[in-house]
This record gives sequence, structure tokens and C-alpha cells, in this order.
Amino acid sequence: MYLTAGWLVITLALVWVSNHFLTRRLDKKLPWLEHGNKRFYWQLGIGILMSLLIINLSYFILKLGLTSDPPNVTQVLSMNVYGILILLPTISINFGIQFLSNWKTAQVNSETFQKETIRAELTTLKNHLDPHFLFNNLNILSSLISVDTELSQTYLEKFADVYRNILKSSKEELVTLNDELRFIASYLYLLEIRFEDTIQTFIDIDSKAHMKYLPPLTLQMLIENAIKHNVISEIRPLKIHISYQNGYVSVKNPLQEKRVEKRNSGKTGLTNIQKRYSYFTDKEVQVFKNPDNFIVKIPLIDLESE
Repeated sequence: MYLTAGWLVITLALVWVSNHFLTRRLDKKLPWLEHGNKRFYWQLGIGILMSLLIINLSYFILKLGLTSDPPNVTQVLSMNVYGILILLPTISINFGIQFLSNWKTAQVNSETFQKETIRAELTTLKNHLDPHFLFNNLNILSSLISVDTELSQTYLEKFADVYRNILKSSKEELVTLNDELRFIASYLYLLEIRFEDTIQTFIDIDSKAHMKYLPPLTLQMLIENAIKHNVISEIRPLKIHISYQNGYVSVKNPLQEKRVEKRNSGKTGLTNIQKRYSYFTDKEVQVFKNPDNFIVKIPLIDLESE
């Protein structure tokens, strides 16, 4: 009796430890929030098979090593049937605990994400509603009206499009790269009229990547940071390269920092982008800085594979 009780305690302990290890591994490979259905079936199947394997091994060790009564087919079948009857509710309870834990974590993350998104939107709106920004654009528009009516009309449409997209972004957690590039086209149009040849943008992105996702305003914030923190002149034009490779969009600009801005270097905007990305993917926003260039690589999110 004591031998059976000891065997039962040890076996249950091994089953618990193995399932705990399995849970931790699957948390990294198949997170609940991203692969709910797949995670359920994988953990249920592997958990039961692994538990039954442990039960059978420990049973054979008990019978062959510690008793003189060898196992028979009836005993093994009965043990496996009872094992499944015990394991199913046990694993179900474990799933329930995991679900509640992940649901609570998801709620906290969702609230944090909403705060970060609102902060990013407010920062962007603040920058674009800044009197200096408005004055510059209205001044350009005023000068264009008297010179080129058609160009001034196009400029006004792009100007309105920029604000419309900024306000629209408050309702969306993710947008397609295609939508972001269309918004960026309007934004860059305003910049090119204002800065003329002192800002040059080069975009080289495979059309296959256009339907993947990213948080709204991400590219705009990176371009804005590059303009804000670098010297721009006819002698030293700011060349911004936007390209795509291996699932990442790269935003690269030559490093020609303003001395007074050196301490800030756009870290607030980058931190916000990194935090918003952390709610959708394990892939990290990569930042590289060398004496010649500043590069930020942002991962695109494929909702079908996440």
C-alpha cells in the first residue's frame, strides 16, 4: 500500500513537472494570444501522450524493479484508461488557469497598448498642429495660390489627406503597409514642396509586402525623427532610404545630427514604436547607429501566420 502510494506521488510529480515544462516551451513557440486553437490541440495532445508515457514507464519500473508481480496486458490497459480519465480533467483545469492568467495579462497589455497608441497619436497631432508646422504649410499654400493654382490645389489635397490619415489612425491598431505608404506619399509631398531638393526619399519595397501590417504612423514617425534631429541643407541634403528585406522595412538616413539635439536623438518616438510592436509580435524593432548612418528596421506583421 505504501509502495503504491509512493509510486503514485512520484508519478504525479513527474507528470506535473513535465507538463509545466511543456507549458513554458509552448508559451514561447505558440503563445495563447496568437495561436489559441493550435496551442490548445498541441498542448492537449502532447500533454496526454507525455503523461501516459511517464505513467507507463514508472509503472513498469515499479512492477519489474520493486515487485515480483510482472505487469500484464489487462493491468496496462486499465492503467491507461484510468490515466486518461484523470488527465483530461486535470489538463482541462490547467488550461482554465492558463486562460484566466493570459486573459488578465492580455487585458493589462491592451490597456497599456491603448495608452501608448493614444500617446503616439497625441504626439503626432501635437507636432502637426504645432503653430510652426501649420504656419509653414499655410504660408507655402498661400504662395502657391498666387503662382500656380493647380499645384496649390494638389498641395491642399495632400495637406488634408495627411490630417485625415492621422485622425483615422486613432481607430486602428494595425494598418497595411500599402495604406501606410499611401499616407507617406502625401506626407512626403508636403516635405518635398517645403524643403525642395534638400530632402530626398528613395522607396524600394516589394509589392508582395504591401498587404502585411504595422502600427499606424510608424514610418511617418521615423521620417519625422530623421528630419527633426539632422542638419538639412543644399550642401548636406537629407537622403532617406526606405527598403524591404527578410520581413523588415528599413528606414535609413545619413547621420548628420544637430548638435543641440544630440542628447534626445529621437528616443521617445523609437521607444513608443517598440512598445506598440511588443503587443503584436515577438520580433523586435532593430536600431543601428554608426558614424555614417542611422538605421531603424521594423518587422512587418503577417496576421495569417501570427
